[in-house]
Amino acid sequence: MQTELILSTYNSPRALKLTLLSVTRQSRRPDSVCVADDGSGPETLAVIEEMRARFPDLPFRHVWHEDRGFQKNEILNRAIASSTADYLVFIDGDCLIHPGFVARHLQLARPDRFLSGSLIRLDTPTTEAVTEEDVLSGRVFDRGWLARTGTFRRFSTRLKAGLLPPWAGDLLETVYPVGRNWCGANGSAYRAAILKVNGLDETMKYGGGDKEFGIRLENSGVRGRHVRFTAPLVHLDHPRGYKDAAKIRDHRAKIAHARRSGKVWAEAGIAARRPAD
Repeated sequence: MQTELILSTYNSPRALKLTLLSVTRQSRRPDSVCVADDGSGPETLAVIEEMRARFPDLPFRHVWHEDRGFQKNEILNRAIASSTADYLVFIDGDCLIHPGFVARHLQLARPDRFLSGSLIRLDTPTTEAVTEEDVLSGRVFDRGWLARTGTFRRFSTRLKAGLLPPWAGDLLETVYPVGRNWCGANGSAYRAAILKVNGLDETMKYGGGDKEFGIRLENSGVRGRHVRFTAPLVHLDHPRGYKDAAKIRDHRAKIAHARRSGKVWAEAGIAARRPAD
């Protein structure tokens, strides 16, 4: 089974570099890494080229389109459509993944299942202080380090950081009373299952697009399964200037419609593209 890690990014070269460094430390590396770039400038390309040179045994590809505002779903669909992998793992380009992250997703992969994890969120001062060595050494996943940075404000965050032994984390994931919604920053599925629902809805911008996509996967017979406590991921803080309250309200209506109607197919999805795309 060929696996590709798809990560989305936009003009965040420092965060992208740290994220890609965490990818190189995987106990089970993906067969390829796709940077789905929502219109970044040359600094992002420079990071990708640097990582290609430093890690020639890990194939990178760069899928880019021009900057037209927040178009994450569109660039992800381009990445999905152009991928040749059987199984796709998704993160954002500001997320540092634990060395066992990809291996855990592959361990639970099934054609009738998508996996959805969670995030350990760093605050702004801690994000600004993270170094390459923190990532390469694995320090950013150390529970003592996370505790000293004040990250553990909730007990559930300790659980996400691998507090439980693997068997207990696995058991808790099967009974944890939280909706199994798709999380684009920590999710995975077979590419064939994603194509069956025509990918993500490109009319949806920030806020709700992940959930709507997960509902359509569920409607198609692909059920969600948590990896909240066994696939740790550390999220770097950043501003969200693209957040639009009016769009989010509109997205809620689309989410409700997908759930109520049993909708599977995204009209504005992968198959709606021009052949040249």
